[in-house]
Amino acid sequence: MPASTAITTRHLSITGRVQGVGYRWAMAQQAEDLRLSGWVRNRHDGSVEAVLCGPPAAVQALIDWAHQGPPLARVQAVRVTELETEAPGVLRAFVQRETV
Repeated sequence: MPASTAITTRHLSITGRVQGVGYRWAMAQQAEDLRLSGWVRNRHDGSVEAVLCGPPAAVQALIDWAHQGPPLARVQAVRVTELETEAPGVLRAFVQRETV
């Protein structure tokens, strides 16, 4: 597969002061700007979870952003796990999901 059409999928688990600070909204905006698909949601344990799908450089750019987050966030850690790439069209946009 040529690099220009390569797609990668990553699962992120972000801990720290990441809820109540606009983290999900800001991540969704960043993902939209980078033309990524996937989702982001809060977890009841206080963390934020996300799945990013798109070109490797764009996915890495959002992972890099995730370490800082929006201005009021205080990120302690970002755990990144490689996932099987979603079938084309399964993740068509980047959305905020309900808390789990």
